[in-house]
Amino acid sequence: MNTVRMDNLSWVDYERRVQSGAVVFLPIGATEQHGPHLPLGTDALLASAISEDVARAIDGVVAPALAYGYKSQPKCGGGQHFCGTTSVDGATLIAMVRDAVREFHRHGVKRLVLVIGHYENQWFVTEGIDLALRDIGPDADLQVMRLEHWEFVRSRTLDRIFPDGFPGIALEHAAVIETSMMLHYHPHLVALDQIPDHGPAQFPVYDIYPTRTEWVPDSGVLSSARGSNADKGQWLVEDVIGGIVQAVRFEFGLES
Repeated sequence: MNTVRMDNLSWVDYERRVQSGAVVFLPIGATEQHGPHLPLGTDALLASAISEDVARAIDGVVAPALAYGYKSQPKCGGGQHFCGTTSVDGATLIAMVRDAVREFHRHGVKRLVLVIGHYENQWFVTEGIDLALRDIGPDADLQVMRLEHWEFVRSRTLDRIFPDGFPGIALEHAAVIETSMMLHYHPHLVALDQIPDHGPAQFPVYDIYPTRTEWVPDSGVLSSARGSNADKGQWLVEDVIGGIVQAVRFEFGLES
């Protein structure tokens, strides 16, 4: 079957791909509000779509996404007070990643790439990888790469998209980058007429607990998504896919 999706393969076909040395990708997103114009599944949808494009370029396999992420934070995800945001404790995410890495090792996977699509996930995913590799032991023939897809966007692309200055990836929650990439991959899920028209959120350099929900715009969008379009999504995707393919080929010794 000509597919990169693990969940569309039989166990026999999957085993054959693993035994041939295929790189396996595990997207890790969240179920989190992304304003009135984007779906709750944006982080997992983008991480999965990116993983599938990279897998097609190197004959890899993409596992079903982990679609629940660490708790949404006000300064980078709007916070936990939005209806629909469904998060897990850090210990839960660590345990899910730990179990998943061990299971892929049990399958015989030799090269595993964890593609993070939710800003708050990264250190819990790192801990999950670390604990799994400790469990497996130092003699295991498993290499794991962890990456955040937005890190592969080149500065010249950001300058092209944000001629007045890039607000920073944290404030880009549900803004131009995610909206444009969703317009590239899933345009039918984007409601352009619902994009809020307000400036970027203004946060102090400190945090307060319990969370000051009034710091966050009512829309949940931290910076305006106005000006998003599929062309910008294409520019972003080209950077991300090209960069990840290059990194995976280099680190895992794959032929170009």
